[in-house]
Parts: sequence; C-alpha cells; structure tokens
Amino acid sequence: MKHVDLNATINGLTGITDPTPYLDLLPDLAIALPVGARAFATNVDHYDFVGKRCVKDLQLTRIDGPAEGELTLFFRHNCWKHEEDLLIRYEGITNFAVEELADDETLPGPVILDEILPHPNGCTHEFAFRPGTLNITCRDLHASWLETDCPDKPTG
Repeated sequence: MKHVDLNATINGLTGITDPTPYLDLLPDLAIALPVGARAFATNVDHYDFVGKRCVKDLQLTRIDGPAEGELTLFFRHNCWKHEEDLLIRYEGITNFAVEELADDETLPGPVILDEILPHPNGCTHEFAFRPGTLNITCRDLHASWLETDCPDKPTG
C-alpha cells in the first residue's frame, strides 16, 4: 500500500491499521479516478471500520477471471459486522497479481483494507489480507453490495 498505513502507531499502540494518510489525499486522488472506482473509494462507509459497507473483514470467496480483460471478485460478509456481500467487477484488466498467501491457501484471508489509486490505464486497486495481497490494474471497476441471508448473524 502506498498511503494506507498497515502498521501505524497511534496513542502508543503499534500495529494499527490507519487509512488517514490515504483519506487525506482521497479528495485530490478522486478527481483522477474513473467513475466507478471514484464512487466506490469515496463512499462514506468504505473506510468506516464499524460501517456496514467497510471492506475491512470481508472474506474473498471467489475470483472469476481474468479473462478477456475482465475480472470479478466475490467477497462474503462478516456476520458480526456486515449485512451484505460485495461483488466487484473490473473491466480493462492490464495487471492482476495475488501474492504472499499461506502455503495451504488458494485464496487470501480476511481483508485488512484496500487502496484505489489513479493510473494511466484507469486505476489500481490493492487489497491487503491476512495473509496476502491482491493487486489489480484496470480501466474501471464497479462495486455492488448484495443482500444476503446470514444464519450466523448475532441476535439481540
């Protein structure tokens, strides 16, 4: 990640995830982002750690593609936090890389956070996971939150 700090020290606590440096730059960065990427990155809940549409703690469950310049990522909600699943469709893919997975995993663990930046080809979208990273360069992306039924949802 270029701007999201995955190992910040805040009030003497180390190892804190801090999107503040990225969020401080986001108004200027957003101007150069493609329309779909801009809408997703600037959504008020995107980096609100207690928000129902924050990407933190989502679980990547499926990757379709990349094929013919398109890619789709499916994320399952965390029942303790989210009420919807997330689907992200990428168009005009020019780079796709998954790195640093545990030896026994085909998909990375829960999302720590993501960062969307402008790129000459459109934008880059980087995810940090526990463990692993995913990097995508594309013309644009379109994110959709999908209603889901969660049998594990906490009650009361």
